[in-house]
Amino acid sequence: MAHTHRLVQPGRMTGLVLSESGEQLTPPADWAFLPAGDAAITRKVKAKGVTWVVQVRKGRRLISKGIWANGADILASRQEVEAKRSTPEYGRRRQTDLARRQAKQLAYVGEFYAEVISFLDFHPRYQHQACLLGGKITDHATPVGSGTVARTERIPIARRAEAAVIAWMRHQTTAYDSMRIARLRGKRREVRRMLAAKSVEVLQAYRQGLEVAENCPLKKALL
Repeated sequence: MAHTHRLVQPGRMTGLVLSESGEQLTPPADWAFLPAGDAAITRKVKAKGVTWVVQVRKGRRLISKGIWANGADILASRQEVEAKRSTPEYGRRRQTDLARRQAKQLAYVGEFYAEVISFLDFHPRYQHQACLLGGKITDHATPVGSGTVARTERIPIARRAEAAVIAWMRHQTTAYDSMRIARLRGKRREVRRMLAAKSVEVLQAYRQGLEVAENCPLKKALL
């Protein structure tokens, strides 16, 4: 049986939510709130009855904070999931799945690092710096759940690597994080484009094997 899962936003007071039209709603007396974090329990609760899905907008994304649902359904779902997870079969399957995910992540990290090194394209004179920089960028960008461009599958991995390099350079070699940027439409994007161009200029010296000045921002960041 299909159930309705209404989308709502956090209310101004604890225990209240707002509808998509802004109307203040009070959950039924026998309902309880289940915080986000355990997808298995959430799926079971949703399969049992009507829910209110609490979401907040973060940038362009909608983030689920949890669901309001019948308290008895939440309790029963917790018990069902805990019982399943206590079986030896679940433990063995969990270990197999974990090993598979770790192997997949390790392979992706290696592939991403290679793409970063390829984009950097440093002169042989600066291969040590390329490896050091590639490692720093890869370590920052590839962890699962990091939310960085490296974790998206919407663009080819080569473009992910390029974007990750530019993002790392923006935060580590420019004053971007301390800049006061006017809250005008497109202004932040404009600033990012300007800083990206400067980052590419910095990379060019390493690509061409030129002498790097002591005050080079990348040289300082790698130290």
